[in-house]
Amino acid sequence: MIDSTKPIDDATPFGDVSGLKLPNDKVYTLNEVYEKEAPFCYSWMMDVHNEMFGDVWDWAGKLRKIELSIGIKAYLVPMELKKLCDDITYWDKNKTFDIFETAARIHHRAVQIHPFVNGNGRWSRMLANIYLRQNGKMPVRWQEDLLAKENPKRSTYIQALKKADNSNYDDLIALHKITY
Repeated sequence: MIDSTKPIDDATPFGDVSGLKLPNDKVYTLNEVYEKEAPFCYSWMMDVHNEMFGDVWDWAGKLRKIELSIGIKAYLVPMELKKLCDDITYWDKNKTFDIFETAARIHHRAVQIHPFVNGNGRWSRMLANIYLRQNGKMPVRWQEDLLAKENPKRSTYIQALKKADNSNYDDLIALHKITY
């Protein structure tokens, strides 16, 4: 059994429980978060995080103002998130990448930006799944405890993200094609 209460490497450390509304995270489904056309704009991305975690944290859907061990500087978050929204619009309009690569790039950039104090990985995976679903593909069935050390897919996932940091998206794209 995976113990999701243990701290894990390569994840945002979270010792501050201020703003925590519930003792345990909720499991989110695509239909709970978004059922209609997703505009992939700045305010919509904030709303997705809030819809996912609004029952868990009072700061859900609000950008972080603190530095984390992962992600860009806090003061750059709004601008980089807006750039991601603009890039998604451009990629779609110009058919820059196929659907799976666009989903992988959305996922990766959202993780790199790390706009929130917590929930960034789940939020990033949800954005990618919404994009896949909106474009007629099945969403990836990510395991909820994906980053728990006991999860056999953990190292594959983290290595794929690290390769994408160096502009090699092949493994991350492959993960977005797996629907189980």
